[in-house]
Amino acid sequence: MKRLFFVMIGCMMMIGCMMMIACAGSRPDNLGVTNGRLAECPSSPNCVNSQATDEDHAIAAFTYEGNRQDAFARLKKTLSSVERMTIVEEKDNYLHVECTSAIMRYVDDLEFYFQEEKVIQVRSASRLGLSDFSVNRDRVELLRELFNTIEESTNAK
Repeated sequence: MKRLFFVMIGCMMMIGCMMMIACAGSRPDNLGVTNGRLAECPSSPNCVNSQATDEDHAIAAFTYEGNRQDAFARLKKTLSSVERMTIVEEKDNYLHVECTSAIMRYVDDLEFYFQEEKVIQVRSASRLGLSDFSVNRDRVELLRELFNTIEESTNAK
């Protein structure tokens, strides 16, 4: 009886681990910048994109004063101030960040594309599921607020 109990506990733990790994999903192959654009959002409501034209997915791009290198460094500082965000790709005008949820370990893809005109295009999308309960939109707005706060504190010095 005791052995059966431990076998059942072991199976439940294995299933739980498999479910946690499955929540990460696989990295999409359409990420990055193509012809000056981030990937379009799917029809599902779990994505926002500053280059989208429909109101369900559209969100404002970030803007900045000064040079791109300083804004890039400020954005990286902003990202490092938020838990469970990992930069997985960095180019001179692009960042790809994986954002992992605390409990279920869902992974969302967050991208930033620096354009020449002091604009940072942004896209945040869930890998799995249909609805995200506005998590991607809220994340981008939080990051915008933090980015602008860091800018203000930098300019105040």
